[in-house]
Amino acid sequence: MTRYKDAGVDIEQGDKASASAYSHAVSTFASRKGMIGEPVFEENGFAGFLDMGDYYLVQSDDSTGTKIDLAFSVGKLDTLGYDLVAMVADDAVCTGAEPISISNTLDIPHIDPKVVDQLMGGLAKACSEQKIVIPAGEIAEVPGAVEKGVWSATVIGVVEKSKVLKPETIEAGDVIISLKSAGPRCNGYSLIRKILEGKLDEEWKDGKTWGEVMLTPSIVYSNALLELIGRYGEDRKVNVKGLAHITGGGIPSKLGRTLKKSGLGAELTDLWSPHESLVDLIKLGSVTTEEAYKTWNMGNGMIVIVSEDEADKALEMLNNGNIEAKIAGTVCQKSGIVLKAFDGKELKL
Repeated sequence: MTRYKDAGVDIEQGDKASASAYSHAVSTFASRKGMIGEPVFEENGFAGFLDMGDYYLVQSDDSTGTKIDLAFSVGKLDTLGYDLVAMVADDAVCTGAEPISISNTLDIPHIDPKVVDQLMGGLAKACSEQKIVIPAGEIAEVPGAVEKGVWSATVIGVVEKSKVLKPETIEAGDVIISLKSAGPRCNGYSLIRKILEGKLDEEWKDGKTWGEVMLTPSIVYSNALLELIGRYGEDRKVNVKGLAHITGGGIPSKLGRTLKKSGLGAELTDLWSPHESLVDLIKLGSVTTEEAYKTWNMGNGMIVIVSEDEADKALEMLNNGNIEAKIAGTVCQKSGIVLKAFDGKELKL
């Protein structure tokens, strides 16, 4: 049995570190009290808020994680920009904000113009599709500090105060819609790389190697979700109560965070199944079903929560926007998450 912890990643310690880091961050808030850009305390949120008077600026940071190591190993870097945009823009939109700009930092042992061209070409393409600009960035040559490369980004979004999503309004009986993912996105790659050590160039299926299939770029959901909740200055078409971007920690962590403010739980009986390659990877690494759902999104990249009478409209709009969406379950009175796994097992998480 292979666990995420065996690959050097301890989610529990990561959560403790995040809580500690946020407490230090909050200690700076008083320094801007009464000034433009005064921060808003937002525990367990997907991004930070800065009060700009009539609206909030929303800021979020993330990276491609160790997926970039796999990309360097395979020699394919041109789609990694989609992963970087997905990690930050799809966090920002979970607050109700429209992502408007992304800055990025590339730390690399030795600068290779071809590498930078591939990475930035993919980033520019992904940003243009999402109507996001790249106003700034940094390339740092740091030999000895990193092995292959670290690519991170900060997104800035904007949202009217009246349009911030309010997960505390979620009620029992609300519908949970899941948006299908194309693969693991950017999370759990330390475990993926451990399982596939020495096998990246081996064929997975139909002439495609393990390395190639695991580099499938992330779907960016931001545009499709903004059709529902409205860009800055636009009316809201669907009353979305909550969004959960399923990244590190999987559905238990991220949907659990969204439901925490309402004190409710979820029953998920019809989730998307993970990509076939991930199912094969789970078998190859002898990963338990519970560990898999705590590590990867398992086919479900984003969760949308709406009232029952808004569900059909939300589904129609999402599916018309080239996003595969379906009803995956309901919000329930009892706290905790119960889900039917891809292999038929019932998990209580």
